[in-house]
Amino acid sequence: MDDTRSDSTPDYRLGVGGLMLREAWYYALPASGLARARTLHKTLLGEPVLVGRDASGKVFALRDTCPHRGTLLSKGKFDGREVECPYHGWRFATDGRCTAMPSQTGAQRPQPGDIRADVFPATEHQGNIWIYMGAKRATLPPVPSVPVLGDQQQMHVSMIFDCNIDLAVIGLMDPAHGAFVHKSSLWRNEASIHEKHKAFSPLPENEGLGWRMDRHTASSNSRAYRIFLGGAPETEISYRLPSVRIEHARTPRYNYVGLTACTPITADRTEVHHVMYWDVPMLSLLKPVVRRLTAGFLDQDRRAVMSMVEGLAFNPQTMLVQDADTQTRWYYRLKREALAAQAEGRAPQNPIAPVTLSWRS
Repeated sequence: MDDTRSDSTPDYRLGVGGLMLREAWYYALPASGLARARTLHKTLLGEPVLVGRDASGKVFALRDTCPHRGTLLSKGKFDGREVECPYHGWRFATDGRCTAMPSQTGAQRPQPGDIRADVFPATEHQGNIWIYMGAKRATLPPVPSVPVLGDQQQMHVSMIFDCNIDLAVIGLMDPAHGAFVHKSSLWRNEASIHEKHKAFSPLPENEGLGWRMDRHTASSNSRAYRIFLGGAPETEISYRLPSVRIEHARTPRYNYVGLTACTPITADRTEVHHVMYWDVPMLSLLKPVVRRLTAGFLDQDRRAVMSMVEGLAFNPQTMLVQDADTQTRWYYRLKREALAAQAEGRAPQNPIAPVTLSWRS
């Protein structure tokens, strides 16, 4: 398939649209949002997940339904070691072992040793909690990582988009909407649109299935970066399946890293997380302002996507154009490859080759 031509049949009409990829790490919440000896409920990929932190500070995740009658375990007690179902008092260790079944006599079956709650691999990394949604396996792919600016993120903002995962994700990689969706004297507007040429390359195998916009000097209409980083930064942006975008902007003095991750709640609801790291003193002093601006920026994307959702409900003829929509085409192509590799029990292959793309924005 030619990845640069226009196309009147986008891949979301070809059988992969809206499907939620498994065998992958998904962003759950910032590490600061989960205290010791506490649990909370999350819905990821349509599945109930109890996320917790034990008394020692270690993160864990269980399926948030009791194997007995399906009661939400997150509604019960947690003493830092075991979760207790609020309905019949069954207790579960953080590794899923059932440790108590108060209603059973010693002669009855099942006994605690016969029962386990399903466990999801969970990890805390660079100030974030990630959960692996997939089959149990001896080795897992690496957790998405950002260039190290210290392990603690400076800020986390999230928002729910009432759309499927694909529509949320392709907004992360659309290079041409900024002057319209994010119109601002601080950021950019239609008058700032000009021709751009960016080099792209596939991600190394150890970084996952995806691609990178190679390091380049930020565009002249990226005013916010110039203000906060003290000059025109060099920027590198990577995209990794299933839904992670990482942008690193740096000048000789300062760095900014933004991690955006889309996590499906259900087939038609997605939580979009934006995590920021920086070493810019001025930004730390202006955190309330930065948070407000970031939430507003994210809401602009949400409203743009919802307008697209409303339009697509009429089943219109749509297209992907050259070259601005090439990254969207890559996303669907890699998604098809990931699904095929899972079905065939093989490692996925990255079909993307180095290329320079051009567009106006």
